[in-house]
Amino acid sequence: MTTYAEPSTATSAAVDTSAPDLLSRLRAAVAAHPGRAAVHAVGGSLDFAALDRRTAALARALRARGVGRGDRVGVHLARTVDLPVALIAVWRAGAAYVPLDPAYPAERIAFMAADARLAAVVSADAAPPVPVGVPVLRPDADGPAGTAVDVTPHPLDSAYVIYTSGSTGRPKGVEVPHGAVTDLAIALELTGAYRPEPGVVAWNASVSFDASVQQWIRVCRGDTLVVIDDARRAEPARLAELLAEHAVTDLDLTPSHWQLLREQLAGARVPRLFMGGEPVPAGTWRELADGGIDALNLYGPTECTVDAITAPITGPGPHLGEPLPGVRAYLLDDRLAPVTEAGAVGELYLAGPGLAHGYPGHPGLTAGRFVADPFATEPGARMYRTGDQARRSADGLLEYVGRVDRQVKLRGFRIELGEVEHALGALAGVTAAAVTVHEAAPGDHRLAGYVTGPGLRPAELLAALRRGLPAHLVPSTVTVLDALPLTANGKVDHRALPAPAASTPAPAAEAGTPRAPQDGATAAGGVAEQVAEVWRTVLGVPAVEPTDDFLSLGGHSLAALRVVHLLRRKLNVELQLRHLLDATDLADFTAAVRRAAEAGPAAARPALTARREAVR
Repeated sequence: MTTYAEPSTATSAAVDTSAPDLLSRLRAAVAAHPGRAAVHAVGGSLDFAALDRRTAALARALRARGVGRGDRVGVHLARTVDLPVALIAVWRAGAAYVPLDPAYPAERIAFMAADARLAAVVSADAAPPVPVGVPVLRPDADGPAGTAVDVTPHPLDSAYVIYTSGSTGRPKGVEVPHGAVTDLAIALELTGAYRPEPGVVAWNASVSFDASVQQWIRVCRGDTLVVIDDARRAEPARLAELLAEHAVTDLDLTPSHWQLLREQLAGARVPRLFMGGEPVPAGTWRELADGGIDALNLYGPTECTVDAITAPITGPGPHLGEPLPGVRAYLLDDRLAPVTEAGAVGELYLAGPGLAHGYPGHPGLTAGRFVADPFATEPGARMYRTGDQARRSADGLLEYVGRVDRQVKLRGFRIELGEVEHALGALAGVTAAAVTVHEAAPGDHRLAGYVTGPGLRPAELLAALRRGLPAHLVPSTVTVLDALPLTANGKVDHRALPAPAASTPAPAAEAGTPRAPQDGATAAGGVAEQVAEVWRTVLGVPAVEPTDDFLSLGGHSLAALRVVHLLRRKLNVELQLRHLLDATDLADFTAAVRRAAEAGPAAARPALTARREAVR
């Protein structure tokens, strides 16, 4: 364990810079255990020998298209067996990968592809939304025999560019070098987060988010990778079955996701939990600590290669923990002087070999966030200004306090409120826009939008935003105001914004004639009334109508999971998340619930329980 030199700064021993890179480690795993399972995913499984053959073939195809060291390759693939194949193949060709999530709006994908100046794209689609002239290769492509692959990366070569939310209204790329990724894996091994023996690792995070890196690179050290597809990830019961089926040993997830999965794992063997993406609530921390569940709290911004500070989830309450080997953590005031008093709040700065190169194409932004490290002994050392506020407890524990800017974390997503405001303000008819975070219920934080302008319809604005922004950047509600509240210096006073509108009804042209309640809707305890009650409870609204749309009422993916979970328990029906997400409105969803009820009680639970017992 690291000993803090003083309450304001902390460091840890450097990692071994002579250690082999991850591609070298993968080759060693292939040679040592060619028949061991390497990947399980939708579309099949691969042992290490097959993984080696497929990645070599795609790397040859990329090389034949002129891709080489210093290039960037877009990866536009769903969560199938093709995804890890593509990422490794890009590395073997000497390039850096750029995730292009197919679930993102085409406009956003096109912007990222153009901004990254891609040399090629790997996609299962014939015509992904990328600039004209960029070669598109299928994930099963092959190149001429004898084409050289396995370019040995220099530690400073780019490994990936991941786009994050940007305060200027456009996403910005973060470029991370190979050496930083190698150091991450070694540091997590040195701390014991990664066990010495091969494990079975669930890949839970989207490839568009840096948490995925810490998960998928595990295959390079000989671990088996279980790629969780979107359908299973969204269904706690099915996800629990998948974890049991493959005897998963390690699962990375957000605290919000754990709240939905915890009941499904009750009584089962729980994998080691790698918890990050958002602060761990005190209640969740106590639950895990008191229950003896093996869990780690992981903290780190994308700019510092996924994880920089970790702590076992034990003891009385949440804290960030200690720096990984090689990481230097500083708690500084606005003059870059160390904050030494216990309880005093400072800004957290991080330094060490895990720092990203910066933001490609944005030298000014890079210089503003990656600044000179005045405490380093080596010349030219940099440190990253995280924007996170922290403090030391009386016991010397590093505790997260909040942000110095308007960046927020919701359900594991990093969001710049300025980007959402920019998109909302750019819509036709909007004269001014503001976005803030609203707590609809204890622990249920959502984006809330506010606009001014004549004749604006919230549902139309939300529909327009969904065409240009990923789902996690779309506010749950939009409220139309006569004017935005201002501070004395003329800036928007976000604290003075009113509570968001309870609902955002569809435009009259779309709403049509309200439907009469289904049979039994007025009966006490009837299906329709119970469905409506669950909607009101989860969404925090006083009333719902048959024509109300779940998303327009402020619903999101985790809220949808709560609705399905509550109705399963109330009605004992085999209900799936797709029943809610595919429904046009409350009446349509109620009809789906009725059909599920008529099909009989849930039958999956005994099978799941039996499977849990089998893997204990």
